[in-house]
Amino acid sequence: MANNTLRQIVAASGVQFGTSGARGLVSSMSDEVCYAYAQAFLRAVAGAATTVVLGHDLRPSSPAIAAACARAVRDAGKQVLFVGALPTPAIAYYAAVQGAPAIVVTGSHIPFDRNGIKFYRADGEISKQDEQAMLDADVEAELALGAAAVLPAAAAEPAQAYLQRYLDVFGADALAGMRIAMYEHSSVARDILRAILEALGATVLPLGRTDEFVPIDTEAVRPEDIERAARWAQEHAFDAIVSTDGDADRPLIGDQQGRWLRGDIVGILCSQYLAADYVVTPVSSNTAVERCGQFKDVIRTRIGSPYVIAGMEQAAAQHGQGAVVAGYEANGGFLLGTDIARNGAVLKALPTRDAVLPIVAVLGLARERGCRVSEVARDLPPRFTASDRLQDFATELSRDLIARLAQAPAQAGALLAPQSGALAQVDTTDGLRVTFAGGDIVHLRPSGNAPELRCYAEASTQEAAEALCRACLARIAETARAPRA
Repeated sequence: MANNTLRQIVAASGVQFGTSGARGLVSSMSDEVCYAYAQAFLRAVAGAATTVVLGHDLRPSSPAIAAACARAVRDAGKQVLFVGALPTPAIAYYAAVQGAPAIVVTGSHIPFDRNGIKFYRADGEISKQDEQAMLDADVEAELALGAAAVLPAAAAEPAQAYLQRYLDVFGADALAGMRIAMYEHSSVARDILRAILEALGATVLPLGRTDEFVPIDTEAVRPEDIERAARWAQEHAFDAIVSTDGDADRPLIGDQQGRWLRGDIVGILCSQYLAADYVVTPVSSNTAVERCGQFKDVIRTRIGSPYVIAGMEQAAAQHGQGAVVAGYEANGGFLLGTDIARNGAVLKALPTRDAVLPIVAVLGLARERGCRVSEVARDLPPRFTASDRLQDFATELSRDLIARLAQAPAQAGALLAPQSGALAQVDTTDGLRVTFAGGDIVHLRPSGNAPELRCYAEASTQEAAEALCRACLARIAETARAPRA
């Protein structure tokens, strides 16, 4: 590997940048490949740093990948500040406090046989431009892995700093009197999230803890997790049930009946709770954010936190000091682009996806409005979304399908939603998003993290959105199986 660029290693390994960070099969994420990624980050993005914050999620493969990254940091003459297993936003926040870059080993929600690495400058996630600089960086991974890579002892301060972030701003009675069920599964946040909720005054009921990794996708909640939450609601009396994906940058929030809220609705509610002026969100998010009329402007972007962050930076620069700029994705992950003064303290900007802030916001909003969690979105316009995906659907196949449909609107309408009427708008900002005359929306795009074709649907009822999404994917699956002429 000597004298290679990272781009050459990416081509050989198949480990590549997706919507947020580098992702690949665990079998492809060798010590050499992970070392090369970390080395490229240190050379192209974080060269001036003397210390690098390093942490990981609870996937079994994560510590070994983190060890290879730690070796790259030490070989670059820098100090490793190892924080152990912590939520990605907690690591990013602590790095920002320290004024240091960070490396986080996590595959987020993607399948068990895959993993990933996320990279942070001291001021937040790396940009797409940073990714290109890393790909062009020279790396000499084979020169440095003669000795076994090891991890130092984990520092305890980062977890406390993350808890204090919320306690200082929202106060010890923010959730007083609320009984919150917490679906722990294999989330790296299962201990710190409980500590935060209890510090804010809630009583927490832990459920479903497991040492086997569970790939929770907050945009496509598994049927067993839908059934499990409903069953727990019958067995236990609680005001809400909460969880996160594997690295805790995406929330999963359910009401007192165990019904999970959609992530883009959670994003609107969190934006309301924080009195945001300008909201940045990808094209896949529910259009209720514009229709509710509660924000000065809504900026739409491509899917992926780097694009949301770029949109927030532009909005903050344009509107100046005092404007509250926030962002969210359809998966519920919430990003704060500007500082917010609240309750005599300052909630510092955290321009990376966070699960804790939207959880606290939705619960706090229900308490503030004196309503159940099931009622907290009742004043929003009646727009409902659903999403799902075809797994093991090659990225090349997804791109070919979308390109063909974009060139043939009539064919696109017939395949995506033949019962929804004439096409009113076609948007190719990210994939193919088609709005029909009756208001239905269907959006297709290849996943940036795995060989999957994602479908997002929006309609006037939840049942209609789910049926629209389900039927669209069924037609596509049937078309993919049919022989091409």
